[in-house]
Amino acid sequence: MILDFSSMEETIIKNFKGGEKEIHAKMFDDGQNRILYGTLEPGASIGLHKHTANSEIIYFLEGKGKIIFDGENFPVQKGECHYCPSDHSHSLINDSSSPLVFFAVIPEK
Repeated sequence: MILDFSSMEETIIKNFKGGEKEIHAKMFDDGQNRILYGTLEPGASIGLHKHTANSEIIYFLEGKGKIIFDGENFPVQKGECHYCPSDHSHSLINDSSSPLVFFAVIPEK
């Protein structure tokens, strides 16, 4: 299967998971996996949340920002990958002056 994010409809979600501003996302969900191509503009964030029934993998395609993972801050940038296993919490914040573009996979259990 090929997923063509360039032809998918973009969804704008305000205050995602209690975060600031909005996330621009193109999403695929087949009930087994959620796959997302997302952009956070400067100052935008995905709020702190805990993964209890799944995990999440985020690969950064463009920009810089930070992850809060289990209460600790970690800078992230293009070419890096963040993994949040089940029973852990995280937040993604674009604290830079340019867009933070990422690809996320959330396998469902």
